[in-house]
Amino acid sequence: MGEKGLLNPATIGDDPAELRAALVQAIDLIKQLKQQNEQLTHYLVQLRRWQFGTKSERLPEGQQIFAFYGTLEAARPSAAEESPASHPTGKRNGHGRRVIPPELPRRVILHDLGEKEKRCPDCKKMLRQIGQEIAEQLEYHPASMHVLQHVRLKYACGSCEGNVRIADPATGPILKGLAGPGLLAHLLVSKYDDHLPLYRQSEIFARQGVVLPRSTLCGWVGESVGLLKPIVEAMKKDILSSRHLKTDDTPVRYLDPESDKARQGRVWAYVGDRDHHQVVYEFTTTREQKWPKTFLGSYQGTLQADAYKGYDQLYVTGSIVEVACMAHVRRKFFEALETDRERASMALAMIGKLYEIERIAKDLPSAKRKALRQERARPILDQFGTWMQGELLKILPKSPIGQAIQYARAQWTALNRYVDDGDLNIDNNECERLLRGVCVGKKNYLFFGSEGGGAWAAIIYSLIESCKLNKVDPFAYVRDVLVRVSTHPTSRIEKLMPRLWKPPPQTKDSS
Repeated sequence: MGEKGLLNPATIGDDPAELRAALVQAIDLIKQLKQQNEQLTHYLVQLRRWQFGTKSERLPEGQQIFAFYGTLEAARPSAAEESPASHPTGKRNGHGRRVIPPELPRRVILHDLGEKEKRCPDCKKMLRQIGQEIAEQLEYHPASMHVLQHVRLKYACGSCEGNVRIADPATGPILKGLAGPGLLAHLLVSKYDDHLPLYRQSEIFARQGVVLPRSTLCGWVGESVGLLKPIVEAMKKDILSSRHLKTDDTPVRYLDPESDKARQGRVWAYVGDRDHHQVVYEFTTTREQKWPKTFLGSYQGTLQADAYKGYDQLYVTGSIVEVACMAHVRRKFFEALETDRERASMALAMIGKLYEIERIAKDLPSAKRKALRQERARPILDQFGTWMQGELLKILPKSPIGQAIQYARAQWTALNRYVDDGDLNIDNNECERLLRGVCVGKKNYLFFGSEGGGAWAAIIYSLIESCKLNKVDPFAYVRDVLVRVSTHPTSRIEKLMPRLWKPPPQTKDSS
């Protein structure tokens, strides 16, 4: 016997049985080596793409399957039915000079001619002004600190030299604390939105002449989190009232004080529907299935997520209905392009048609969006499913294209659900985008300092990202609620959530 179980050619005689056995073994080995070669090629292509390539998963121009496109001309919406947004008019936004916002304060610098230059060189009379030209230039002054002196006037009776009275002390977010609400808001937004670790902020403050050790800044973050936590708890109740939820997670590292090593935890994002449009994050030390189950509790509705097995137990009772993500399916087929370009391109072309319909439907009311999907997307999905069923019999199950097809077929029912509800999305990309801030942040601070630090981050991320979802300035929001939350009635704490928050009336406060 030779290598890999093959018969040694030197020992093979003329016996037909031995020759047939050797041939069968050779064919099996060739199949195994072919499959192994496909997998190794697939891994190499993905590594090169992740390091050097584009992140886009669109099918390159000129590589569409023309025969497929021809069969779907009937599914293409007519020009009259397409949304106006699908045909933008006017000049496209491109590079070039942008208009400086008119609300920025202006400082006028006057450039005038000298007295001699103001005289006419011919008649020697004074020139008269006929107009002016204005050129604007953006300038920057480093952020600066100032001190608020709270002066409390004290009174006493001049006759009996008694009855001393003094004005009430000023209230602030931190009792007897040095930091004002603006400084605390700047600290939180800089750390969790601009991704500046506390030690860098400490250095910036030092350049301004104010020494604030990192330990002091960390204490202020903890005090602020304690004030803001009730708002995030109200946000959690709010999003769990949604009909449709989205969720995703990303790995993060945190320091374990017992082992003095960094361990891998997770940050989960949960996004409410359009009537509860906020996001709540949760930090956990593992990716066990108990975490989403505990967070969701008795929630009833749809849940759009990836194919993580930990979600499967949520769908058993039927109170939570699974909605899958087409973007994850597209990614699998895109990764199979190099090993089976024809089949992968066919799948990507069909998925591309589904997204083309979504671009048309995005500005339509829910009922019209559902009707358009039923009419246009349903035939493509049916054809896609039939095509995968037929191709599965012709390919190796463990090949990249085989794994992509099996991945899609395993979630096929959940992938089709968006067609039956105009409020559902074709993919979970919104939730993935909302984890981008965490991913950028962990490249700067590398890890959370502790399990508690991860929980702090989840609270502040929930507020800042929800502000951005609702087009609210995070700094203005955090500064305001830090002042109001301690005196705000607990029964109406939801009024301080980002989606319901109203900025206070403008005052002439010098702060």
